[in-house]
Amino acid sequence: MGKILLEDLEVYAYHGHLPEEKKIGSKFIINLDIDTAFDDACQSDKLEDTFDYQLAYDIVKEEMAKTSSLLEHVASRILERILDASPLIWSVKIKLSKMNPPFGGEVKAAGVEIKKDREQ
Repeated sequence: MGKILLEDLEVYAYHGHLPEEKKIGSKFIINLDIDTAFDDACQSDKLEDTFDYQLAYDIVKEEMAKTSSLLEHVASRILERILDASPLIWSVKIKLSKMNPPFGGEVKAAGVEIKKDREQ
């Protein structure tokens, strides 16, 4: 067992409760922590023996392109798709942050963190 980490993926997207957020957009930072089995890949050096990091990146990009009101909704969609992508994945944790949220004051980021385990 091991972890695949994708750190500080930057995506410009159109999520938010306010209409302006969906029109203007914002920068988002996404971090993924994927618990997976890659013992075979450690020995074989073959991509088919592990989970392809590029697929996780593509899933993030695709789901971030679908406008939502809540970060919780976007993060949950990403988790579900990554878990469904490979039986080698046991759990996924995502941290999704909106940079410079429109709070009327200085706030670096607002975000959510969700973890989901594969059901046994």
